[in-house]
Amino acid sequence: GYITRSKEWENKPRHAKAGNLNNALLQTDGDFLLILDADQVPHPDILDKTLGYFADDPEVALVQTPQWFVNVDEADPLGSQAPLFYGPIQQGKDGWNAAFFCGSNAILRRDALMHAGVVGYVRSVEQSLAASLKTVSRHLRRAAADRTIPSHLVAELDGLRGVVERARIDAAAGEPLSDVTYRVHVAVEEASRRLVGYDLAAIDHNLREIREYDLTQGSVVDPSDLTARQLRELSPLGAVAAVDRLIEAVRIDRPDEAQPVQPLATISVTEDMATAMQLHALGWRSVYHHETLAEGLAPEDLRTMLTQRLRWAQGTLQVMLRDNPLTKKGLAVGQRLMYFATMWSYLSGFAAVVYIAAPIIYLVFGVLPVTAWTPDFFVRFVPYFLVNQVLFVVVARGLRTWRGQQYSLALFPVWIMACVTAFRDVMLRRSPQFVV
Repeated sequence: GYITRSKEWENKPRHAKAGNLNNALLQTDGDFLLILDADQVPHPDILDKTLGYFADDPEVALVQTPQWFVNVDEADPLGSQAPLFYGPIQQGKDGWNAAFFCGSNAILRRDALMHAGVVGYVRSVEQSLAASLKTVSRHLRRAAADRTIPSHLVAELDGLRGVVERARIDAAAGEPLSDVTYRVHVAVEEASRRLVGYDLAAIDHNLREIREYDLTQGSVVDPSDLTARQLRELSPLGAVAAVDRLIEAVRIDRPDEAQPVQPLATISVTEDMATAMQLHALGWRSVYHHETLAEGLAPEDLRTMLTQRLRWAQGTLQVMLRDNPLTKKGLAVGQRLMYFATMWSYLSGFAAVVYIAAPIIYLVFGVLPVTAWTPDFFVRFVPYFLVNQVLFVVVARGLRTWRGQQYSLALFPVWIMACVTAFRDVMLRRSPQFVV
């Protein structure tokens, strides 16, 4: 049968493929999930050949198999088969426990995904509380800087700010958030009562002074007619009330999302890589099973292929900018390098511009890219070039790699566009847009 999204998803971020999978996770109860794109046809024995990894090692969260396409041959000019990636590259990453989820033809452990989802949910709430406490501290500091208020009121605001700063430290140290927010609420209530007392005392003093004058016109405001709202407008109580409102705004149910727990990462359109990196950071293991166990369909026209490659590049760069593996806690050194090697490869688009522009600049302006005697240049360049190509031949073990190198260089405009759009989306905090 089919699973559709419930009404809770209406007018909420849909998160494309990750949203579909997260929705399905909460409506099913199987221990393992076989994830296939709509055009993929699995072999009957795909589970027989992959589930054993999970039984042998309870820490395995993911088993990835190659993607193979039946509508194109190995000489496909668009380079869809990617034999180098679904071969030596993934096998090499597997040796470092860094083979990552590629979005299809993979089996994942439910417990691992839910672990990642719960951890992500907790971190989201922690970040929301940290941001609120930071804003609260800033408001209190500004209120206390007002030179028109008495010193005893400044002391109250400074004392409350000290409680908020202590709460920030406790929350960052991992103390239960309920305890942290409770202490702030108690401090706010106590400060509010004292400030109200100061206000009423000041109003009473002013009324006594007014009664000493012989007033024949106008009226005197009775203290009982003053509402709490008016008191806040007349005193620093407004700043204290803002503290409570900001803390209460931290919602544990994440009302901006259809479901609070998102097992698959939603920070990028390439939810597969982001999810795998989160699983690795939490201590889970992955396996790359080098055997074709499903076949699918590859793009057959240039426009579709370029759209697909642009989405992959954008998503990978979004992950690098939002959750950089070099600084992500929990990853081993080898895992950091393996993830970053994939991410920074898209920056090669800028290098391609240099390669193409260098001869033109020389012919037009006479500027040489390298100034050296011919023997000196070749002594340094030839060994590097030969070692590079020999390594490709040895590692690929008979696989065709020229097509991949050609298309990687030819698509430099796509890689540059991906860099620009990914940087723009992350800096402007735009939601990732999934393009099929």
